Amino acid sequence: MTRYRVVWSLFLIALTGALSTGRGLWWTFTGALFMLIVIPIAWAWLGVNWLRIARRTFARVAQVGQDLEEEFKLTNLSRIPKLWVEVRDQSTLPGHCASRVVSLIGGHQWRGWRVKSRCEHRGRYTLGPVIVCSGDPLGIYQMQRQLDIVHTLLVYPATFDLRDFPLPATFLPGGDALHRRTHYVTTNAAGVRDYMPGDSINRIHWPTSVRRQRLIVKEFELDPISDVWVAVDLCADAHVGLEEGAPDSLVEQLPSPTIVADEAPAAFQLPPHTEEYAISIAASVARHFLQQGRVVGLIAHGAHREVIPGERGERQLTKIMETLSVVRAHGQIPFDRMLSAESVLLTRGTTLIAISAWADVAWALAVQQAVHNGIHVVAIVIDGQSFGAARSCEDVIAALANAGAVVRVVRCGASIPQAIEA
Repeated sequence: MTRYRVVWSLFLIALTGALSTGRGLWWTFTGALFMLIVIPIAWAWLGVNWLRIARRTFARVAQVGQDLEEEFKLTNLSRIPKLWVEVRDQSTLPGHCASRVVSLIGGHQWRGWRVKSRCEHRGRYTLGPVIVCSGDPLGIYQMQRQLDIVHTLLVYPATFDLRDFPLPATFLPGGDALHRRTHYVTTNAAGVRDYMPGDSINRIHWPTSVRRQRLIVKEFELDPISDVWVAVDLCADAHVGLEEGAPDSLVEQLPSPTIVADEAPAAFQLPPHTEEYAISIAASVARHFLQQGRVVGLIAHGAHREVIPGERGERQLTKIMETLSVVRAHGQIPFDRMLSAESVLLTRGTTLIAISAWADVAWALAVQQAVHNGIHVVAIVIDGQSFGAARSCEDVIAALANAGAVVRVVRCGASIPQAIEA
């Protein structure tokens, strides 16, 4: 726009000279400068109008470490060629660069391109809107127009496979079954009933169906296995690490473990921050038990209270992953107070998996009270000292062990599955 201001200034000077002197040379100069104002505006206006952009996102849900692929198609709807069009993408996904400069689009022609980006941060992001810019060949004037093409992308946290999780005894006392009907297939058959529309074919009891000459299905009862609750500490004071934008020399001092996300094309390095470790561990533990058919619930106090009641199945995994994708360590409630406040959700025999990087024995006292109430506790301590914190977590580890919890310690740069399963 600097050239446009220069042309305007020269036009005003020429117009002043023409009006004051009345000479033809000044009027010719004024007319030429006026054309340099009008023609670029018209050219730029034609360049950003009669355009259509189609944006196709191949997936609306991704996971940290996976690639996001998008396809763009820019179509000229007019007969007038477009000399050049700049497409500026306003997406909030970090590292996603879909902006392009497309040159010489003929009348009723189109240009297309694909963009592939690695999802490196969990969260909810917007893909779009798109701003198109164009101008005249001399670069005197440029014009832009916003196209509200907006999609939403949810990026799940990174997860890893757990094979031998250190789970304490989890069978509930008082019988072989809970004597509650369930639509899940379990090892406890409770009886049979007539087939109803919507029943799965694999639940049909064929010998009884042949005998009774009609379709009979099996009914099941819940297994006598305790529920699993995952509690994540999201208090702001509990987490340490290097934030985005820290000097590279400091980042190199804190190694990151290589984690292969589900269906990811390549390995991903977890950021050296205890918050990301805690979220990834919670997501991995929840997925591990839900894949085993267990009932899993989630407790997290970030900026808001997040409690997902215990359920089982893929739907529950989706709810937990969606919650863990967006929560942040902005909470003000210490972990011990959170455990005490949410203890009403934990019945006797429940398994609690507590994940925290807080180097204070106060939450070990809350765990001790939970164990006293008949709750099985697995405490996963994230060693903040290995992330650059000054305070050691040795006292917390000893207090948790004395409280009767199964304790596992995760340090920066260590293999997370090996640290948990050790």
